[in-house]
Amino acid sequence: MGRRYGWVRRVAAATALTATVGLGGLPVAASASGAAAAAVVAPAGVVVPVAWGRGPGGGGSWTGPGSADGSGTAAGTTSTAVDSDPATDAESTGVVLVDTELGDEGAAGAGTGIVLTADGEVLTNYHVVEGATAIRVTVASTGRSYPAEVVGHSAVADVALLRLDRASGLTTAALDDDALAVGDAVTAVGNAGGTGTLTAADGTVTALDASITTAAEGSVASEELTGLVETDADVVPGDSGGPLLDAEGEVVGLDTAASSGGEIDGYAVPVEDALAVVEQITSGRASATVQVGASPFLGVQVTDTATGYPGAAWGWGRGTLAATAGGASVVGVVAGSPAEAAGLAAGDTITAVDGDAVASAADLSSALEGRAVGDRVAVTWTGADGTTRTAEVTLAASPTA
Repeated sequence: MGRRYGWVRRVAAATALTATVGLGGLPVAASASGAAAAAVVAPAGVVVPVAWGRGPGGGGSWTGPGSADGSGTAAGTTSTAVDSDPATDAESTGVVLVDTELGDEGAAGAGTGIVLTADGEVLTNYHVVEGATAIRVTVASTGRSYPAEVVGHSAVADVALLRLDRASGLTTAALDDDALAVGDAVTAVGNAGGTGTLTAADGTVTALDASITTAAEGSVASEELTGLVETDADVVPGDSGGPLLDAEGEVVGLDTAASSGGEIDGYAVPVEDALAVVEQITSGRASATVQVGASPFLGVQVTDTATGYPGAAWGWGRGTLAATAGGASVVGVVAGSPAEAAGLAAGDTITAVDGDAVASAADLSSALEGRAVGDRVAVTWTGADGTTRTAEVTLAASPTA
């Protein structure tokens, strides 16, 4: 099984020299191979991941804090010296390590989380747990481990709420309620490099309304994240979902992304924005941008008609690649799934959901976003023989987060 500790998403950048990448799980000690390990050379304005991930057996490698040379160097990237120290007891309070299994991709991953309640509600990035078939959370201060499930998430905000099984008496993180300002001192805490040991990177706030655009990576869609806190703290892969602390040791943000290159810029979701998503999840108010409970499951492996390749996007009806006008091509159907029951098969092209046109795999993902398990949708597709069919499909619960 490949190791995806802190896998890193590609992100469009303002220039070809500086770009932003996500920080969930990334693979360790694996050769650059498989669908995810394409070319190291990227188009202008797009950075390759700091390390590869999400393919069978992983791919790529990361040398970071706690590794053999501690250089923080990723395969195919410029060496970057990471300025961080072991987290103190105070900085570790209410922080957890998040380990995931991605059984459908033959990989594993790791990230970080923040304890919100004594009975086991944990905040993290959605990209840390997306696609997970199993999640285990370890409390950094005690070493105690719990299985976890995703209570709800927002892909748009890159926020997920986890619930730990049979947890009680957990120490929670202190959440900030003061206004943050440019120039404020901050510390990014996280499971840097996926080593299972928390580190802390000091910095200052450099912007309060930063925007970044991620590129598609495996089954994870390209996303635009806005309103982020930008810092010069050395946030690295594995830190995703960890707390950005202010000078008082209170959580002001959720570490989410960082730039590549010689100078690292970190990005965090403001804690008030993350908590707004959590409140919506706990109140049971699903919307087009917030999923409560399990994601709906169609059961197709899809890719874009003109640009994809088999195995590129195990999206379960949520896969993505660059948009084309050809529809979402089905390259695989999960046995026993709603798609199989409806008669969908490899070689078909999905062209509409409930009468709304589907021009790409991303469109299919969008069409299912916000739907609930048990919802019925009309799926229209063109068969390999050129015939067009429409069938009513009842969405099941996704076997992955």
